[in-house]
Amino acid sequence: MEHLKAFDQEVNAFVDYMFGPRDTRVRGWFLLDSYLPTFFLTGAYLLFIWLGNKFMKDRPPFCLRVHLIVYNLGITLLSLYMLIELILATWEGGYNLQCQNLHSAGDADIRVAKVLWWYYFSKVIEFMDTIFFVLRKKTSQITFLHVYHHATMFNIWWCVLNWIPCGQSFFGPTLNSFIHVLMYSYYGLSVIPSMRKYLWWKKYLTQAQLIQFLLTIVHTLSAAVKPCGFPFGCLMFQSSYMATLVILFINFYVKTYRKTPSRTAVNETPVTTEIKNGFHKDYFAAANGSLHNKKAQ
Repeated sequence: MEHLKAFDQEVNAFVDYMFGPRDTRVRGWFLLDSYLPTFFLTGAYLLFIWLGNKFMKDRPPFCLRVHLIVYNLGITLLSLYMLIELILATWEGGYNLQCQNLHSAGDADIRVAKVLWWYYFSKVIEFMDTIFFVLRKKTSQITFLHVYHHATMFNIWWCVLNWIPCGQSFFGPTLNSFIHVLMYSYYGLSVIPSMRKYLWWKKYLTQAQLIQFLLTIVHTLSAAVKPCGFPFGCLMFQSSYMATLVILFINFYVKTYRKTPSRTAVNETPVTTEIKNGFHKDYFAAANGSLHNKKAQ
């Protein structure tokens, strides 16, 4: 135990040295004071993928229809809460859409930070997306893109909450929560066979996801063009990370909607299509959500 405490102190001293003093307003919040819980949860996630695939190799896939309905409903409601609360909190604080610093809104900044903590925590909940893959033996769908996005988002938002838990950080989660309400609703409805014929809006959600990334980049860079005291390095990192998602997403969009399928592929599931919660998609892995192929059930 003493060795673990010493290691914990060394790790946290290192991240403090790298990023500077943390925001004191979030001290003591669950999972934030030490990086080790986030690190170990991410490691357990990656280990589960490896061991889980080995465990499931010679076993039949689990039927998780009820679990998927409950899970998708839960994520939808959580996303709706975050969306509404972020809108109300930023409105109360008089947030500047072009650039908002970290300290001028008083109690509204704390309110925003509390919502963004739930956004951070939701990223560990979304590890279940991959766990569903493993348990349903969708091993070919656990791509680098999928794992990269899920693992990095959880760690990135630990840093966000410790150093920039409000201000300009509000915009991306607000958009993403809105997209998640739509997409996880789609997931839940698609589990019900009688509802699938009404789910005609797949392509439009795909386009909305791409617009979300582009708007987040524009909003982030707007604070660099006309600064208001928000850390410049954080703006550059977020823009770069979001750019990788845009590239990956455009690649998916082109392959899915612009490329004419070959005759032999008409009745087959595309090998590049990811499955989230057992549903076909590729960009979901990169974007916390997407749409599935109706034949994926």
